Amino acid sequence: MDSSSDQVIHDVPPFLRVYKDGTIERLLGTETAPATFDHRTGVSSKDIVVIPDNGVSVRIYRPTLTTDHQKFPLVVYFHGGAFFISSVSDPLYHNVLNILASEAKVVIVSVDYRRAPEHPLPTAYEDSWAVLQWLASYNSGGGTENWLKENVDFGKVFLAGDSAGANISHHLAIRVGRSVEFLSGIKIDGILMIQPYFWGEEQIGVEARDPIRKGMVDKWWQFVCPSDRGNNDPWINPFVNGAPSLAGLACERILVCTAENDILRDRGRLYYQSLVKSQWQGQAEAFETEAEDHVFHLINPTGEKAIKLIKRCVEFINHK
Repeated sequence: MDSSSDQVIHDVPPFLRVYKDGTIERLLGTETAPATFDHRTGVSSKDIVVIPDNGVSVRIYRPTLTTDHQKFPLVVYFHGGAFFISSVSDPLYHNVLNILASEAKVVIVSVDYRRAPEHPLPTAYEDSWAVLQWLASYNSGGGTENWLKENVDFGKVFLAGDSAGANISHHLAIRVGRSVEFLSGIKIDGILMIQPYFWGEEQIGVEARDPIRKGMVDKWWQFVCPSDRGNNDPWINPFVNGAPSLAGLACERILVCTAENDILRDRGRLYYQSLVKSQWQGQAEAFETEAEDHVFHLINPTGEKAIKLIKRCVEFINHK
C-alpha cells in the first residue's frame, strides 16, 4: 500500500496533482523569469508587493521613455492557467508582455493573484479587485510607486488577460459598473480578451465532438470552484440565469480573440455574439486565428500568427 505521501487524491491533468498529505505538485507553469531590463524590447520591469498581509503582488512593465514624465496608457493584465498554475514571473508571460509593452507603448501591471487549490475561488477575483482599487488610488493622488505616478495616463486604462485572466477581466468590468465609488478613480476604456475561459454544462460547437477535452475542462473547473451549480456557476458561465447582465460591463470596447483549434473557441464566439445582441452600449470586436490552439502565442510569440495576434491587440489598444 502506498504511503500517504504517495497517494494522489486529486489529479488534474496535465497541470497538477494533490497528494493525501496535502502536498501540491504543479507540473506546468512553475518556471520563473526575474523582473529586469529586456534588451530585445527596451522594456524595464519590476515587482511590487501590493498587499503585504497576503503577498499579492504585481509585475510592472514600462517601455523606453523619451522624456522622464512621458505618459502611457495602462494595461492591467491577468495571466491564465485555469486559476491554479502559472504566475507573473512565468517566462511565457514575461516574454509576451515585454513585447506587448514595447509594441503598444503601454505600461502593463501584471497581477499575481493567489491560486487554487491553496486559495479557492473567488480569491483570484478578490485579489484582482484589490489591485484595481490600489491602482485607482493613484488617480486621486495616492500611491508611492514612481512609474505609476509619473508615467501612466489613468484616462486610458484597459483590462486584459488570456484564458482564466480574460474571465477575471470580464468579472472586474462588471464589478466596476456596480461600484459607484470606483467611478471617481480610473475609467476602463476597453477589455482585451485572449481565448477567454468560459464554460457551461450544455455542450456547444466543438465540445460535443471532443469528449476527451470536454471532460478535461469540466474537471478543471470542478477542482477550483466546487459548487452545486457546477459548470453553470456564473463565475464560469456568464450566460446562465443569475449571471450579471452584459449590459453592466463598465467599458466602451471589447476585443475577443479566439483560436480555431481551441476547445474554448465556441465559448469565446458566444461571448462576442452575446455582446453584440445585448443592451451593452459599447463596441464589440472579434479576431480569430486559424489552425491554432489555446495560448499558442505564449508558446511561440515570434511565430507569424502570434505576431499577427499581438499586432491586432496593439491596434485595439491604440485605437483613436
